[in-house]
Amino acid sequence: MALFDRKTFNAEVFGAYVDRTPNLNRNELLKSGAIVQKQEYATMLPDQVGGNYITIPIKARIGGEPDNYDGSTDITTDSRPTYSHGRIVIGRAHGWTERDFSTDITGEDFLPATAEVAEYWDDIDQKTLLSTMKGVFSMTGKQNLEFVDKHTSDISEELTDNTFNETTLNNAIQKALGDNKASFALAIMHSQIATNLENLKLLEYMKYTDSDGIERNLTIGTLNGRTVLVDDNMPVEVVDSDGGGYSKYTTYVFGTGAIEYTNCGAKVPYEMARNAAKNGGEDTIYSRQRKVFSPYGISFKNTGILSPTNAQLENGANWEIANSSETGNKAEYFPIKAIPIARIITRG
Repeated sequence: MALFDRKTFNAEVFGAYVDRTPNLNRNELLKSGAIVQKQEYATMLPDQVGGNYITIPIKARIGGEPDNYDGSTDITTDSRPTYSHGRIVIGRAHGWTERDFSTDITGEDFLPATAEVAEYWDDIDQKTLLSTMKGVFSMTGKQNLEFVDKHTSDISEELTDNTFNETTLNNAIQKALGDNKASFALAIMHSQIATNLENLKLLEYMKYTDSDGIERNLTIGTLNGRTVLVDDNMPVEVVDSDGGGYSKYTTYVFGTGAIEYTNCGAKVPYEMARNAAKNGGEDTIYSRQRKVFSPYGISFKNTGILSPTNAQLENGANWEIANSSETGNKAEYFPIKAIPIARIITRG
């Protein structure tokens, strides 16, 4: 039987350790409230065709003009539309193989530990989120383009004031949600942006006291009352121009509940196999996951994709604002003012 850490491999125990390992990027997003877990949706999968697509109805607010109550005017009625919010399950799998001989000649065990596996999936989840955001902001069609336009603040082409300053965030979130801008809770930006804001004394980092009693900075700050995460995985586009090249940085801003997350699970999330003959003997750890990362109010179209690749997530044609699924002018769309997602594009 395959061994792990000199013990008999137990997939459930291994998985539990992976789940308990602190994954900083995902955990800070969860703590911020930008990502909310909707585990109850996982139970819906067996009831929906394919087991890889979830449709959730969203009730619109009631409305209509009131009638004059004068004893002779009839009372009219309205019915509210229901938006169909589609979510796709994203499946990923990977494995790691190490030879016995490597351990024999070095004395080291090269198979990944639980913390390494947790960090690996943390990085993969972040790439999934970034691909999702790229797809959402690449949508086409009238209603979808209205969202892309209003929720994008691109000042990178301005002759002056093309860098992130003291008013950039506030202006961007007002453009996106107007009087509902207080819904925004978190910004994720490249370290170059964060450094510029530090130099302007606009970004303050949260602090903690280590075991030696020394106060240190965390990689989490605040700007205009919003939590700021600093991450160099944020999109950077290098632009060549006649006047020289420059970089365009994308900062994403999320509100509470902007992304709904469901861990759908896999039949065998973790397993270990041993091949005693190959290469003199080798062990392999396999890992699988199926998750949903769904921007609230924005649907992934049910196009028959079993599990979208990152390229398919980045394709704007696969996304649309949640709607009532009616044809023509009868279609009702989820209000974009209620979608707390925005992006800011600057030169630094």
